[in-house]
Amino acid sequence: MTKYLNFIGGEWRNSIDESLKEHKNPANPSQIIGYTVSASAEEVNEAVIHAKLAFQEWKQLSPVGRGEILRKAADLLEAQSQDIAETATKEMGKRLAEMKGEVLRGAAILRYYAQEGMRKLGEVLPSANSQNTLYSMRVPLGVISVITPWNFPVAIPIWKIAPALVYGNTVVWKPSQETGITAVKIASIFEQAGLPAGVLNLINGSGEIVGNALVEHSETAAITFTGSNRVGRELASKAVAQNKKYQLELGGKNPVIVLEDADLDLAAKLTVEGAMKQTGQRCTATSRVYVEQSVYDTFVEKLIGNVSQITVGDGLDEAVTMGPVASKKQFETVTSYIKKGIEEGAELLYGGQTLYDPSYNGGYFIEPTIFSQVTNEMTIAREEIFGPVLAVIKVGDYTEALAQANDTIYGLSASLFTTNLNKAFDFIKNSEVGMVQINGETGGAEPQAPFGGMKESSSGTREQGQAAMEFFTAYKTISITSSL
Repeated sequence: MTKYLNFIGGEWRNSIDESLKEHKNPANPSQIIGYTVSASAEEVNEAVIHAKLAFQEWKQLSPVGRGEILRKAADLLEAQSQDIAETATKEMGKRLAEMKGEVLRGAAILRYYAQEGMRKLGEVLPSANSQNTLYSMRVPLGVISVITPWNFPVAIPIWKIAPALVYGNTVVWKPSQETGITAVKIASIFEQAGLPAGVLNLINGSGEIVGNALVEHSETAAITFTGSNRVGRELASKAVAQNKKYQLELGGKNPVIVLEDADLDLAAKLTVEGAMKQTGQRCTATSRVYVEQSVYDTFVEKLIGNVSQITVGDGLDEAVTMGPVASKKQFETVTSYIKKGIEEGAELLYGGQTLYDPSYNGGYFIEPTIFSQVTNEMTIAREEIFGPVLAVIKVGDYTEALAQANDTIYGLSASLFTTNLNKAFDFIKNSEVGMVQINGETGGAEPQAPFGGMKESSSGTREQGQAAMEFFTAYKTISITSSL
């Protein structure tokens, strides 16, 4: 069985103690995909030192030249998209069609940031002194710690790594342990594209060892993290104690509001897609839907009609429309929330069962699940589940729906289905989220648009688009006085 190594200072290296992480297919846990080596704190230190040394030369390269390497990486990623998508599907369960789309999205992100190398990095400013030339410029920070989750094993790392690199930083990347093999293939793409040694370093391993060593290292300048709120809060405390810049993208409990004037067929279709695509394992997945009482029964019928068309199974099977959850741990988490919903009095309207038929090979399969008779006080309406579970809540009108939708610690994404322009603009203004959809599902993001949330969904700075420059660079102000 293949063993996948870490990438440190331009070399593929075994771990010092040869510790291995076994990777199993969540659609068939008896199938071992391969092994990744788990690094030690000592190896994290080596990776950071290599990144620090590489930074001195990398920052001198023209941003246009840095962008050209990203463009080459995009071409390579696209050419190898089938292999990388299949690897990720076997590793974390996402359907092959969804995973292939994510890989191509990664290529699009690389191409976007390749062009960022040609954009301005500062501006000329007026000075009170007529003999002064005053201007500002953006400069790189240094070594960036990149810590990424398993649910988007290609897109999320790339939308962090690409801007970090094009703006002149170097990177030490710790991916989720669940998707370490996919990460090795992504790092290999950058190597093939001609990225100089030490500019990108990949360290597989546990959060307790690798993650902590990376966050606490004195030579890392900033940390960008996507993951749970609990880990994010711990990371932020450590970053503040060291006066490091940090960026957090955390959880979501994303609501949809369906008004009586909405296109109910469209709303039902996109609500189900938002809740069940990628097995609900998206921070932007639809989790709650508030429906005006006058159309509640009709809308619920349409929801059931859509969700009943979902076929659960191995993500490599083209006939399947929803794969397994990513791991045994995630399986246990989602099933515990379904049990909690029933215990607290919600009505299990559809699904909710685990699938143990021999044809499922012991995989981590859960039926798409819809609860009705849900109140905002219930656990399934308040906590992030990260699985194919949707809570349906009846409301009297738009005002009540908006108040309940905003009644959460999260603020990532929200959607309103209506044909009323006044209510649409009111929702845009008063929905307490970072991303608003009108007549669209809660998920989805484009490379050129800022991505991020409000409240406990984000630390404030945005990912993707030109907004990424805010995090990955610092201002330098220059004044030149003429003696003439």
